[in-house]
Amino acid sequence: MPVQLNTPLAADLLAIPGVRIGVAQAGIRKANRKDLTVFLLDEGSAVGAVFTQNRYAAAPVQVCREHLASGADIRAMVINTGNANAGTGEPGLAAARQTCTAVARALGLSHEQVLPFSTGVIMEPLPLDRLLAGLPQALEQAAQSPVASGAQWLSAAEGVMTTDTLPKAASRQFLLGGSTVSATGIAKGAGMIRPNMATMLGFLATDANVASELMSTVARRLADISFNRVTVDGDTSTNDSFVVVATCRAGHALITDLSSPDGQALLAALTPLAQHLAHAIVRDGEGATKFITIRVEGGQTAAECLQAAYAVAHSPLVKTAFFASDPNLGRILAAVGYAGIADLDATKIELHLGDVHVVTAGGRHPDYREEDGQRVMKDAEILVRIGLGRGDVTETVWTCDFSHDYVTINADYRS
Repeated sequence: MPVQLNTPLAADLLAIPGVRIGVAQAGIRKANRKDLTVFLLDEGSAVGAVFTQNRYAAAPVQVCREHLASGADIRAMVINTGNANAGTGEPGLAAARQTCTAVARALGLSHEQVLPFSTGVIMEPLPLDRLLAGLPQALEQAAQSPVASGAQWLSAAEGVMTTDTLPKAASRQFLLGGSTVSATGIAKGAGMIRPNMATMLGFLATDANVASELMSTVARRLADISFNRVTVDGDTSTNDSFVVVATCRAGHALITDLSSPDGQALLAALTPLAQHLAHAIVRDGEGATKFITIRVEGGQTAAECLQAAYAVAHSPLVKTAFFASDPNLGRILAAVGYAGIADLDATKIELHLGDVHVVTAGGRHPDYREEDGQRVMKDAEILVRIGLGRGDVTETVWTCDFSHDYVTINADYRS
């Protein structure tokens, strides 16, 4: 069961003027499930995206990068689940391009104006015939209303799921230049999640009025403090993609500088939304029972704080201890020690588990009692604070525990 995560309600999801959505059952991997989603964007929309750092990037990721680099006015996105179209060589690239061409022909666009996304099993040929056969249903549904409703956003969140147990979607409203602005996002992901993006897809749209040349920076800044700060199991996938769309339909003046008051307000408003979606991925981590915040304080640089945080977050020994509520907290110290921080002085390490001071000056705190540590570890949400005693930089990552179900889910993933 997800860790304190509920299914979003359609009534809570805001329509974004300039975005239409259609979802179909194409039978790409399994029958009778939503697995093909189309986003249609009004002319004049601005799009930015960031993608996996895995060098073995999937075919749709490669095609997305090409189309964004072309400078084309992006007008559509097509997402399939059930098949990653990764590790598929030239036939996979051809399939991704044919998908774009089919959508473009139906809409009277050029193929460069379409972005393709896939998620699912790696190294299996994309069943292009089924995908193409499902496109008319998705496109027809998208064309039925002038703007995607909350119910359609929720349907899209369901349509991109793989091993997720719940759809992930959220909205928020805020003011920019005196005008009300809306934003809605969806995401998918539960396993093979690691920073620098992972097996996750995220799509965030706002009607904010933003210059197109800023959108890649907007996407990167949001990803760096949300999706690039979560990890489930340390595996970096081949297909991860995070897209931010600004339909430019709001009434405020065009944002041309992210350092301007409106630019800063935009980032400040979208950050909690991106973080909510990223946290939802961790809360729905495969077999997760604990949501764990790891905050590393007192570093000289952000990089070394993240080194320590990820060493702890990725340690199977740490993660299984949290699952068992076993305060075997020396495992955390060991992970910090092998994180690779140059000249780390172990005598300055501090460790807090929730409200319990566990380690001071590199050794067991004289007042620490194991039953206090266990009390905190039984909670569903846990804060781990690690002090390095080297500077004034703090960084945070979010992760989950490893349970028996993680092994079961991944052992049975293809069955």
